[in-house]
Amino acid sequence: MMILAIPALLILTLVFGPQLWVHYVLKRHSVHRSDLQGTGGELAQHLIQRFELDAKVRMGAAGEDYYDPEKRVVSLSPEHYEGKSIAAVAVAAHEVGHAIQHKEKHPGFMRRQRRIRTAMAIERFSAIALMVSPVIFLLTRVPQSTFLTAVIGAIGMLAVVLVQFMNLPVENDASFNKALPILEEGYLMISDQPAARQVLKAAALTYVAAALASLLNLGRWIAVLRR
Repeated sequence: MMILAIPALLILTLVFGPQLWVHYVLKRHSVHRSDLQGTGGELAQHLIQRFELDAKVRMGAAGEDYYDPEKRVVSLSPEHYEGKSIAAVAVAAHEVGHAIQHKEKHPGFMRRQRRIRTAMAIERFSAIALMVSPVIFLLTRVPQSTFLTAVIGAIGMLAVVLVQFMNLPVENDASFNKALPILEEGYLMISDQPAARQVLKAAALTYVAAALASLLNLGRWIAVLRR
C-alpha cells in the first residue's frame, strides 16, 4: 500500500503544487504597505496613460486578474485593484505588460490569443464528450464507444494544459521583460524587488497552475467511466 501511495502523492504534488505555491506567494506579499506610491489600480491607470495604451482599468471579481484584448480592459481583483501591497502593484504591472504586448503586436501574444480561443473550444467539446460517454454506452451497449469518447475528452483536457505551457513564454515576457523593468524604475524600492520578482513569477505561472489542477477533473471522469 505504501508503494502505491507514493506515486499518488507525487501526482497530487505535481498537480496541486504549482497552484498552492502561487496562492502562497500572492498571499505572502499582499500585506498592506502604506509607504507604496499607490494601489494596484492606480498604478495600472498610470501606466496606461504613460505608455499611451488604448485600454482601461476595472475592478473585477475575486481572482479576476487578466487583460482582455478584445475589450481592451485590464481587470484586477478587488485585493489587487484597491490593495496597496507588493502583490497588488506587481500583478497590476504584469497585466499592463500584456496590454503593452498587444500595442506592440508581440508575435507570441497574438498567437496566445488564438491558442486560448482554440483551447476554450476544445475544452468545451471534451467536457461534452465526457458527459455523453455514459449515455452513448446506454444507447449502444458497445464498450468501445464509451472508451473512444473518453479518450477524446481526455485529449481535449490535456490539450488545454499544453496550450497553457505554450503560452508560458508570453507570460514570462509580460512579467520579466515588461513589468519588472518598469517597477525597477523607481516604483518599488530595491529591497522590495525580490518580492516583486516572486509575485511576477507567480503571475506568469497562474494559468499553468490552474490548468494542471483541472487535470483532477479528468481523473474523476475516468473513475466514473470505469464504473
